[in-house]
Amino acid sequence: MTDHLTVTLTKAGRTKIRYPAALVADTGDRISVRAPWAAEGVRDFGFVRFEPGDVFTEHFWRTRWYAVKEVRTGEGVLKGWYCDITRPAVVREGGILVEDLDLDLWVSADGASVLRLDEDEFAASGLGESDPQAAAEAVRALDALAAQAHTPEGLAPLLA
Repeated sequence: MTDHLTVTLTKAGRTKIRYPAALVADTGDRISVRAPWAAEGVRDFGFVRFEPGDVFTEHFWRTRWYAVKEVRTGEGVLKGWYCDITRPAVVREGGILVEDLDLDLWVSADGASVLRLDEDEFAASGLGESDPQAAAEAVRALDALAAQAHTPEGLAPLLA
């Protein structure tokens, strides 16, 4: 496997974003990469701002229905973890393909804030009707991540 990969995030059959990333580790199930903030400009969610200079260490699983992204400033200060609920990642030579299923979770750097996000978008997506099994997996993944985030260890055991 190459040291540089292209991460492609799709949503509803369309490419949402594509960006280069450096391989950090590949355990056979989890593949981890590091990349700078890939979108243009600043994205202010109210509870966190993603901006140029931020660095994302992203963890994708071939068997799990989520991705966990550790977010740090360019100076290395931890902002927190943004978790995308996705279908299991498809890893091919030179790239990682991930399908976003709308649900997200934010965990602040101190672990005090755990926010379930975009549940309205998920409900409106129609996935529950078009692919009920995938919808059920997505909800289970969000519930499992939220439960893990509320433990004293937080998300760290998933990333070790």
